[in-house]
This record gives sequence, C-alpha cells and structure tokens, in this order.
Amino acid sequence: MTATTRDANADLRAHIRTIPDFPKPGIQFRDITTLLLNGAAFALTIDRMAEQVDGEVDLVAVLEARGFLFGAALAVKLGVGVLLVRKDGKLPGATIAEDYALEYGSDRIAIHADACAPGARVLLVDDLIATGGTARAAVRLLRKAGADVVQAAFVIDLPELGGADALRSDGIDVTTLVTFDGH
Repeated sequence: MTATTRDANADLRAHIRTIPDFPKPGIQFRDITTLLLNGAAFALTIDRMAEQVDGEVDLVAVLEARGFLFGAALAVKLGVGVLLVRKDGKLPGATIAEDYALEYGSDRIAIHADACAPGARVLLVDDLIATGGTARAAVRLLRKAGADVVQAAFVIDLPELGGADALRSDGIDVTTLVTFDGH
C-alpha cells in the first residue's frame, strides 16, 4: 500500500484502536470493534471495500468470525450471497475441509460441500491479513470446491507478517484499506 493510499484511509484508521500486549506480550492487537461501533465509519469501510472489487463476483466467502461482519455487509452491497468458512465441526450437513498450520500446531476450516457451484467467482473477505495462514487455507478449500477465487479483501494489512504477499504468490489479487506496521 502506498503512502497515498494510507492517507486516503486515515479517517478509517483513526477508528481502529491498538491494544498493546494482547493476546500476549509484544503483540499490538488491531481492534476493529471501535470501527464497528461507529455506523458512519463502518458504512464507509464497506463502501471503500466495494469500490476495490474488480469485476463481477458470485459469492463473498467470509472467514470466521470478524470476516462475517465485513463480508456479509459487502455481499449485501454487491447483491450476492455469503459463503461461510468456519472452523471444522461448526457447520451442519456434509462439508469439505482443509488443514493449515498454526504457529504451534494446526487447525482445520470447512465449508458446506454444496456451498459453491463449480466455476463460481468468489471474493474472500476478512477483517485482517497477518501471516495469511487461514486465508491461504480458505483459498485452497474454495478451489477444491471448484471456485474461482478472484480476489481477497481485508480492512487491515500487517505487511511485515507477509500474508498479503503470500496470497499474491498464490495468484490472488489482494486489496486492503489500512496498513499497520509491526505485529
């Protein structure tokens, strides 16, 4: 993100608070709950995310849990459906799943087996991109279901952690509104 882009979204950045040493010492937690509390700022966030969508999409895939908030609002604005990407075991019915590595272990995400028609153009949405582990797993999972993941959109990027670049290396166009340096 260029300095110009950063400046263009300084009004949104002002609504995101930083909580030091959460959830552990040395982490600077970027808290979007303060942005969500301001209706005008939340609406502006959705408008700006919608402006960055490149081309038509059939579905917005949302990552649990904060991605649900931004992605659902964005899907309404775009006039498309919402595809839930959840932790394994949280969805009823038949699912397909994907494992991914965490710093100390692994996790698994799932979607309904019938959630996405083959060839559907999908926009992946979450509140924040850090290391990209969950987002990359979601892309693999959506591709396994036959989706064409055309773009990923995030409110916040933590570029030092490399997640947006990792998604780009996977062939995904990534957009973000606000960048924060550091962890």
